This record gives sequence, structure tokens and C-alpha cells, in this order.
Amino acid sequence: MAEQIFTNEVILSWLQYYAKNATIDLEHVKIIDITKKNKNIIPTVESHKTTMVFSNAGIDDIFYRLWNAGLGECDVWYNEGSEPEGQMYNKKVKDMIDRGINASAGMLIINPQARNTAKIGIGNELFRKGSIQYVGSEIRAIILNKMMVDTADDICVIGGESIAIEAALLAPEGTVIAVEYNQADRDTMEDNVQHFGLHNVIIIDHVDENSMKDCPVPSLVFLVASASMDQELAYLKKLNPQIQVVIYTLDFLVAAGAKEMLENIGIMDVQTIQVAVSCLGSNHSFKQQPAPWIITGKGM
Repeated sequence: MAEQIFTNEVILSWLQYYAKNATIDLEHVKIIDITKKNKNIIPTVESHKTTMVFSNAGIDDIFYRLWNAGLGECDVWYNEGSEPEGQMYNKKVKDMIDRGINASAGMLIINPQARNTAKIGIGNELFRKGSIQYVGSEIRAIILNKMMVDTADDICVIGGESIAIEAALLAPEGTVIAVEYNQADRDTMEDNVQHFGLHNVIIIDHVDENSMKDCPVPSLVFLVASASMDQELAYLKKLNPQIQVVIYTLDFLVAAGAKEMLENIGIMDVQTIQVAVSCLGSNHSFKQQPAPWIITGKGM
């Protein structure tokens, strides 16, 4: 069966079908076409009470992935064909985990528990365990605040695994290029991408013309300071002269020299802050987390 193109006319016909056959308020329906690139169904359903999903046949594990993400109690409204006609069915996601999608069509997923709020500073316990040591969620929230991610941003994240995941959730219409030098870290990153149901993350092992030839040009880069930072930033600045830069470092010398280094490659408006977070422990004493410097700037 040929893949269906979900044009405006096709989408409207499916909306009319559900409006006539289901007692559902379509006023605030979120439409997502997962036949297109970079569409994340799990975070979309998590954050919208009513989601209309358009998909092609052959997706065998879509309901299992929704159930595995804690969305098993969501209602699914669907029919058995490729056209918006005929009998409509209604089941829970948890009752559909053994079936896939066998026809190119639209379906409604209802999530009464949806919270349409941005996820900033996700708890580290929600990420997949592996080779990666995640930055504290409070510090990550401040980093994401400095990044000011928009929904359609294309972002390069170098050595910042949990930052890459949260940025991908915040930019569902964009792409996150996650750069991980180590194979074990790339494997853990891939586990997280699968775990969060993300389709807008590209994982590569370094930054250069060859590795990024098929990637979108980033408007924003976040990187953990490293020995190759100067070369990476110079290359990204060449790709996008107006690129926004956010750097994380625990090295005072790097922080102290960052302004001069960035200005030498054309990154201006450089600002540096230090973040300190202390958590009260079970012994009634505060334990301080590592206190990084966060450096920001913008290409001119």
C-alpha cells in the first residue's frame, strides 16, 4: 500500500469523521503527523489532552512504547481502514500493546492527565543508567534557562547528554545534534532517546564538516568545555555566524579565559555566572554539588 500524504483536505476529513462519531471536544486538539521527520509522539501525548496522530502502516510497537512511557490509561479512538469512514472503536492503550498500525490513517489519543507544561530540570532518576554521570537537575534547569530553547530550534549539544534530551523535548519541531566522543556514552544516549520516545535527535561522535554534512545548521550550541572546544566553536561559528553559545565548565582557568577566547572567534556579549547548589542530607547537613561556571555569548 502506498504511503498516504496527509494534506489539509485529508486532515479536515478525519477531523469531521471524529467530530461526527465521538463525543470529544476537538477545540484544543493537537495534530501530529508522525510520517514526517522529527515528530515525537510520546511527549506530545504527555502534554496534550487530545492528540490526533496521523501515521502510515507498519509501525508495530507504537502502543507498546506509549504504554512503556506510562500512558497505558489513555483512550485511543480509531477505525480499521485508511479512510475516515465506517465503525469507530475505542480502547485503552494498555489493551493495544500487542498490535501495531496496519493502515495509513488518523487516530485520536485522549490523555485526561496531560500537563501542558515545559519539562525543565528532569530528575536524574528518570534518565537511563549507563556510562554517563548526569549534572544535577537544578543546575540543568539553569542551563536550559540560559539556552532559551524555542520549539523549532536546531541545537548542537556537545558532551551534555541530559541537556540534549531536555532540549529535544523543548524543541519538538527542531533537531538536536548530540555529540558524544565515547562509544559507551553514545550507547547510553541512544537508550535515552528510545526511553523518551524522541525522533529529533541525531547522535554523532565529533564535530567537523564530514560528520555534520547531513545535519541542519544549528542556531544554538551547548558544550561542556574540553580541549577541542576552540576548534569546535570556530567551525560552528563558520557554519552560523550568529550562533548562540552556552558553555559549562568546572575549570576556573577556562572560565577566566572564556571571554577572550570567544571574542577572538567573533562571539560577543559574553557573560559568566557561577552556580552553587546545596542539598540537605539525612544527617541534617548540607552537601554542596559541584559549582560550575556557565558562559554565554552570541555570534556577531
